[in-house]
Amino acid sequence: MRQLIISTFLLLSCAVMPPSVPAADLNTTMMQATCKIIGPGSLGTGFVMAKPDTNSTRAFYLLITADHVLQAIQGETAVLVMRQPAPSNAWKRVEFPVRVRNGATSLWKKHPDVDVAAMFIGLPPSTVERPVSTTLLADDQTLEKYEFHPGTELLCLGYPFGAEANAYGFPILRSGRIASYPLTPTRDNRTFLFDFTVFRGNSGGPVYAVRENAIYGGSMHAGVIQCVVGIVIQERNITQTTQQLYEKRETTTPLRLGEVVHASFIKELVGSMGYPK
Repeated sequence: MRQLIISTFLLLSCAVMPPSVPAADLNTTMMQATCKIIGPGSLGTGFVMAKPDTNSTRAFYLLITADHVLQAIQGETAVLVMRQPAPSNAWKRVEFPVRVRNGATSLWKKHPDVDVAAMFIGLPPSTVERPVSTTLLADDQTLEKYEFHPGTELLCLGYPFGAEANAYGFPILRSGRIASYPLTPTRDNRTFLFDFTVFRGNSGGPVYAVRENAIYGGSMHAGVIQCVVGIVIQERNITQTTQQLYEKRETTTPLRLGEVVHASFIKELVGSMGYPK
């Protein structure tokens, strides 16, 4: 299985692309890079990014997901559902195993403060033809420069209840808006609310932005802003407790909101991992 790729194929980092410069379509790129994670006792979403080697033209594949998705897997192996191109512009659904533990030792790395995990992986040929660089991960400077705020529309990919978009195994694309404030500093505001309904299987899905002709700095800027802004970790609910004479009842009501960890924490985690030997 391949582990090295050429960094010249990486999608450009978060910036405004003027109309005269064609920008890779992040929707399509993320669709191809997002996978379903299946394991005994666990179901979730993950996505593949490429960490460029600063000392060469190489880059390394990383699987990014929520830590609890990997923690819940019983055993040493998970299965990733991805795709490979087939003749006549078709696709082939591919399931391949990834070892996540060596005995009781986890092979992934968790961020110490949030529910985010990453691990280097090898991939079968052509499963990710145009990998997304980790330079696309938004940080505080990105959010502030491009004025992300409550109401900004975001997109998310995932597998709600394990459902796939089609027989090829592609994820399902949904959208919503930032539903909480403030966003920065992300060190103090580790998560934000996203106005979309979370189902089992959505955990670990990428949340990203594709903004055309965005308004920031007091004016409209022609072009496209593209960046990964976070990762879904859970549904936000409210629990009410009713005390009766002989029993206590708890009622949980879904708020139809997702809780998203900021991409700055993914960036920190990736930066702490070095390179595989």
